[in-house]
Parts: sequence; C-alpha cells; structure tokens
Amino acid sequence: MKHLFQKAVAIAALVSMAGCTVGGSQGAAKKESSVKDTKDFMIGVEQYTPHPALDAATQGFVDELKDELDLTDKNFDIQNAAGQAENCSTIANSLVQEKCDLILGNATPALQALASATSDIPVLGTAITEYGTALGLSDFKGTVGTNVSGTSDLAPLDKQAAMFDELLPDAKKIGILYCAAEPNSKYQADVVEEALTKAGKEVTRYTFTDTNDVAQVTQSACAGSDAIYIPTDNAAASSAEAINNVALNAKTPIIAGEEGICKGCGIATLSIDYYELGKTTGKMAAKILKGESKVSEMPIEYYQNPVKEYDKERCEALGIQIPSDYKAIED
Repeated sequence: MKHLFQKAVAIAALVSMAGCTVGGSQGAAKKESSVKDTKDFMIGVEQYTPHPALDAATQGFVDELKDELDLTDKNFDIQNAAGQAENCSTIANSLVQEKCDLILGNATPALQALASATSDIPVLGTAITEYGTALGLSDFKGTVGTNVSGTSDLAPLDKQAAMFDELLPDAKKIGILYCAAEPNSKYQADVVEEALTKAGKEVTRYTFTDTNDVAQVTQSACAGSDAIYIPTDNAAASSAEAINNVALNAKTPIIAGEEGICKGCGIATLSIDYYELGKTTGKMAAKILKGESKVSEMPIEYYQNPVKEYDKERCEALGIQIPSDYKAIED
C-alpha cells in the first residue's frame, strides 16, 4: 500500500509538472494571439478639410496600411471636418468612442482635437508643419513622447525664401499672406520673414481670419507688395481660387508653400509629395499596430526630397522665366 501510494504521488507530481508546462505553452500561445487579427482593426481618420494635398496624404496612409496589414475599406472610418474647426472635436470624440485601434489626424486642427480627446489611443498626424507649435510644446525636440507622433509636411523654409531672389530678383517688397487662426502658418511666416529680411527684403504680413475676408486682404497684399508668399495654410488652400482672381488681375506673383496652393494661385513652390508622406505615416501606423514600435518613442518623420515646381500657364501669363531645374506641375 505504501509503495502504491508513493507511486501515485509521483505520478501526480509528474502530471502537475506537465500541467505547468502545458499551461506555460497555453500562456505563450495566448500572449501571441493577443495581437489583434488584422480583420478586426478599426483605423480612424480625421481630415480637416477637402483639399488635393490632404486627400493625397489620406489616400497614401490608407493604401500603405492596406498593403502591409491586408486591410480593406471596412477597417477604416474616414471622416472630414469640412474645414470647420467646431467639427473637429465632434469627429475626434466619435472616433475615440468607437474605440479605434489607431487614429490619423490629417492637418493641424484635426490633430489638436484628437490629442485633446484621447491620451490612450495612438494618434498619428500627417500634413502637420511643426508639432511643437501645433501641440503647444515649449521643449519639443523631435519626439512628442505621448500617444502622438506622425509626419511633417515642412519643406525647407529658407530655400522657399531663396526662391524670391531666384525667380523674382526685382521684388523688394514681399507680403506674407496667411490665416491668423492657424499657428503653423504663423510659424512659417516667422521663419520666412527672418530669411527674407536677411536677404534685404521689406516684409509685411497680411492675415485674414477666415475664408470670408480672403479676397479683401489679398487686395491689400497685392497693393502693398511686389510679390507674395503663402505658407502651407489650410484656409488659403481652400480659397486659392479667390486669391488667384485678385492676384492674377493685379499681376502679383505668388510663391506658395506647397503644390496644391501653387496650382490654385502660385507661380512656384518647393513642395513635397503628400501621397508619399501619407505612405510614410502608414508605415509608422503598421509598426504600432504590429506591436513593433511604441508611438511615444517614435520621432516625427519628414519628407526627404522636396521638389522645385512651377505653374507653367501662370508664369507665362506673368512673363516669368523659370530655371531648368524646376518641374512643371501637371494638371
């Protein structure tokens, strides 16, 4: 009996040890399966306004995630604030309540609303000029350090300022036209004004509060300037046609901060590829969703190859000669 009892205890111990091993394997399997199946991902997208550059960034983001994670349209909830700041918070809150796995904020007002709406869900920005300015960070050094990261659409501003001497050497008075409500536009204006002033230009700022007073402010800018600079400004992008109607009639050339605005009212730009910028943001999102990177540790990424572009028809109308290293913007 004693021998049988000891044998039974030994068998029980072996079973118990085997149970621990099986439990460990099951635990490991459970840990592996905790990575969400891609078909269950829900990716939110909040785009501030309809515009070719922002549309391209959103499309690049979606296409990249579809390729990397085998996603479909069902995995995305894409909403547009139609250029209305009051819509941004409503959309941001709805995407948070939807418990999205990750949310894209396309343009500064969208990113700001999302950053205020959640501190838990990973938020990536795209088409953001300067994250420190957008998020009110006094010590920003390239990484936000919270649940926010993303990509910047900032092309070298000193090189944009240098385009005035390159294309318009006789222009001495430069007006900077932008929406006063957009902090990133002010940031660009600060940098460009400093560069232009060092180059011996007389710089005056002309700001509008919304799209309703764009035409009137543009008239003032044209009357007081030999040429105008417009940064990557969402309100200006939405009002490019109205700006063009005034500036072309006044024969005042405009150098723009990005291709979309240039196509609408400018002669030239040092611009980036917003579709590729969106794809870069999508790659960042894929790393987060795969568990390969933490959003809080991801530095802001920048477009590396800005291109000199010009609007052929507008340059011909204004009699402006364009150097051979500029690329004509395609219709």
